[in-house]
Amino acid sequence: MIKYSLEDIVHSQHKSFHYQIFDLDTPNRNSPHWHYHPEIELIYISKGKGKRGVGTNLSTYTDGDLILLGSNLQHMGFTDNFDDGKTEVVIQFLPDFLVNMFLKIPELSSISKLFELSKRGLSFPSPIKERIGQALLGLQYESDLQALLTLIHLLNELANTNPKILNATDFTTSNIDKNDRLKKIFNYIKYNFKNEISLDEIADLTNMTTTSFCRYFKLNTGKSFIQYVNEYKINHAAKLLMETELNIKTVCFDSGFNNFSNFNRFFKKYYQITPKKYRENILN
Repeated sequence: MIKYSLEDIVHSQHKSFHYQIFDLDTPNRNSPHWHYHPEIELIYISKGKGKRGVGTNLSTYTDGDLILLGSNLQHMGFTDNFDDGKTEVVIQFLPDFLVNMFLKIPELSSISKLFELSKRGLSFPSPIKERIGQALLGLQYESDLQALLTLIHLLNELANTNPKILNATDFTTSNIDKNDRLKKIFNYIKYNFKNEISLDEIADLTNMTTTSFCRYFKLNTGKSFIQYVNEYKINHAAKLLMETELNIKTVCFDSGFNNFSNFNRFFKKYYQITPKKYRENILN
């Protein structure tokens, strides 16, 4: 069973973000296990490969990594040794470090959207991860003000890329409270996903026709209702595999699947591995 610990990050009174570099001479000894913190975290690992645990996503990285983790998103430490010459840059800042008024500037609105998306965990591919990573390493040679301006520029660059999203849903809070209708839908899914939810049933809940509901839901979530519910079930199953010792068949039925073959097929489609292998990876 995985337990999450709150990491307490001490901030300097003279800087708006926390900046650290770790290597063979100064290894990272902070929270190697699963933890979370209010700060958004940008991590660059210059080379090598290793495990990457973010929310319910357990995967590996190769040739280094560049990831952005949202506030209070549970994750594991990524670099447990530096024998292969890895360099790790960690930048942590509170969600409001640019101040709400600043993020309302039209030119920076994309950064605000990036922060929101980061609640699901983001991974950036080559070649941008190397280019951004080298710029992050260079922050150590800049003045405090110049480093802040450079960081804003780099975040803006990341906001205009197409990252890999590591979790299907927000793993830090329930869901974005966009409006009362969406809240009603999300809450209904939350408390009824273990049972079959028909489109007619959910459409009636929102006083919409089935066609109108499907269009509305896709517009606001980017997914079909059936896709969203299946991913919700799979994320719930992954959480049970991580945090409990329930056998896999029990996890299947407790996650709303009434067919073990379908459960394995959906899980493998989403995570690229079977539920059994997923749990083995965690235990290892």
